[in-house]
Amino acid sequence: MKTELKNLDQLLKLAGQSSDFKTTTILLGKQKVNIFYYSTLIDAKWMQQHLILVVQNRSLDSEIKEIEDIKDWIPINDIEITDELTNIQSKLLKGYALVQLNENDQKCALVNLADNHGLRENNDTENEFSVVGPKVGFVEDLDTNIGLLRAQINIPNLIIKEIIVGTTSKTKVAIIYIDGVTNKQSIQTFEQRLADIDHDVVFDSSILDQLMSDNSLTPFPLFVSTERRDRVVYSLINGQVAVISDGSPYFVTGPSTLFDFFISPEDYYLPWILGSFFRLIRIFGVIFSLFSTSMYVVITTFHYEVIPKELLGPLIFSRKNVPFPPFFEVLFLEITIEFLREAGARLPTKIGQTLGIVGGIVLGQAAVEAALTSNILLILVALSALASFTTPIYKMSNAIRFLRFPIIILSAIWGGIGIFIGVGFLFVHIIRLKSLGSPYAVPIFPLRTMDLKDSFIRSSFQILNKRPQYLRPNSLFRYLPKPVKQKNDLDEE
Repeated sequence: MKTELKNLDQLLKLAGQSSDFKTTTILLGKQKVNIFYYSTLIDAKWMQQHLILVVQNRSLDSEIKEIEDIKDWIPINDIEITDELTNIQSKLLKGYALVQLNENDQKCALVNLADNHGLRENNDTENEFSVVGPKVGFVEDLDTNIGLLRAQINIPNLIIKEIIVGTTSKTKVAIIYIDGVTNKQSIQTFEQRLADIDHDVVFDSSILDQLMSDNSLTPFPLFVSTERRDRVVYSLINGQVAVISDGSPYFVTGPSTLFDFFISPEDYYLPWILGSFFRLIRIFGVIFSLFSTSMYVVITTFHYEVIPKELLGPLIFSRKNVPFPPFFEVLFLEITIEFLREAGARLPTKIGQTLGIVGGIVLGQAAVEAALTSNILLILVALSALASFTTPIYKMSNAIRFLRFPIIILSAIWGGIGIFIGVGFLFVHIIRLKSLGSPYAVPIFPLRTMDLKDSFIRSSFQILNKRPQYLRPNSLFRYLPKPVKQKNDLDEE
């Protein structure tokens, strides 16, 4: 999204909407020297030692007659004198400081103070890993995270507003959006909900997630929480708002939909056919994880007649020595899997991996040999646990793990009807949910056919040129695709 800027004043006014855009005024005799810069992009030590101190140490009576004279007294080689607005805009967003002698001057000096070292140190993603695409993640420092975003979104329309949240912790929280794209109502809702927070300590963005939630009585996450830069960038250019607190490596973006939690950035780095296939695999994996063990309870307790004759014999043989009904058998294995997960997550990485593998094999084999469970159920529970990890967002994976248990209980009480009751309740609950006032089940309910192109499947980039309509963006088109011209060998000859 491009914004037409006519003069330097408009550029500085637009950039001034961001909290990280700073202005320093230094008196040089009777003359005022104005310095403009993005604090998240420059090296603060270089700024202080080689620009501000140099200016302050000059004689109070000396004045700079022309902007070109700056090159003679600032000990930095990369200094450019220009009045070209496009160049000024580009250099400011690359970590240059703008030096202006008079407020009305269009010609200024651009001094290179870019911090090229602090933006990419030990910040690879840990929990949202992907094979294809960048591995850049966020860290616990707010300024570094904003700098990482500005390095990817190189426009002055990227607005950062900082507020203080927490009566005791006084935590800095940044609200980030793209001016001219994001709907103003979404921005105002975010700002209002953050301003209304009355909490003593904010440790992490996940606390803000819960405090801003439209519904606290739901296991589903209503905002996407991510450590990946590319996911946050994609959310911002689509017209969503991002929020992060100081001390947290996770951004919270919204308004979000249910489908956002099954989208991986890797989908867009692969051909759209493969990306769509893997997304469908994730959706199928969640459905399988939710209902596989409950279907086992239903079939083995109430509906033996649906089992094929070829499978009935092995199933009876596997359960002939098990003294428990299927419900307790399933509950025992599911809780055992949860024990292994929690223990593996709390232990150091290498020990946790060993515990998960060895513990799963040993306990599973011992449980079958002790006739505590059937080997068929053991396979189903293992596949169900694997399927729950296909969701790219960890918080949604937790919700799926939790929802399996009430569905298993309903299936044990009412059989197949119990599963239908659980599914019906789940659908009604999801349809009633909202994220930042926007329907959670969109584009299915309410139906938005134009937004289906990036829901169950990922369409080609020729079709994904529009932003989602449910976000009500101020600018609908992301880009204008051009038809691909095919060349013939005969034409080249």
